[in-house]
Amino acid sequence: MNPKNQPNQPHENSFYETERLIIRPMSLDDAEFIFELYNSPKFIRYIGDRNIKTLSDAESYIKTRFLPLFEKLGFGNYLIVTKDENQKIGGVGIFEREGLDVVDIGFSLLEGFEGKGYAYEAAAKVKSIGMDEFGLKKLSAITTKDNLSSQKLIEKLGLRFQKYVILPEDNEELMYYETI
Repeated sequence: MNPKNQPNQPHENSFYETERLIIRPMSLDDAEFIFELYNSPKFIRYIGDRNIKTLSDAESYIKTRFLPLFEKLGFGNYLIVTKDENQKIGGVGIFEREGLDVVDIGFSLLEGFEGKGYAYEAAAKVKSIGMDEFGLKKLSAITTKDNLSSQKLIEKLGLRFQKYVILPEDNEELMYYETI
């Protein structure tokens, strides 16, 4: 049997391409980047403080949060790299989140790369991977009420606002979107 056709087969060596980007699974080699991205002011403001204070914390986060998703589901958090300069610019992925019944698509970029269409390009590719390769029927997305750029991107991906939700161990009401 072809392993690519097996459900939930990890794609740890897979990478995907768009016109301007390479999208590949996060690995321990990305700890320095995760440290930088997850400590950026906009990440902390809109997504939350993940308490990554050292490179060791970033490695641990990758080991405990990212790699198990690929092992369990075959998909997870992907690194976004520019083709032209081979520069790590962000993350995009499909996640299982406690408190949500539908897997969630999420994205974040270093601030210097926002507003150039990279997040949409990467998220659209990951959405198609989830739907076409993994047979997902629905995707959800969550965002804060004041993150207007994420709201626009989520809607451009074809998800529609459904309701407000509060995730376990959080007290902020988030906007919940879902594919129709």
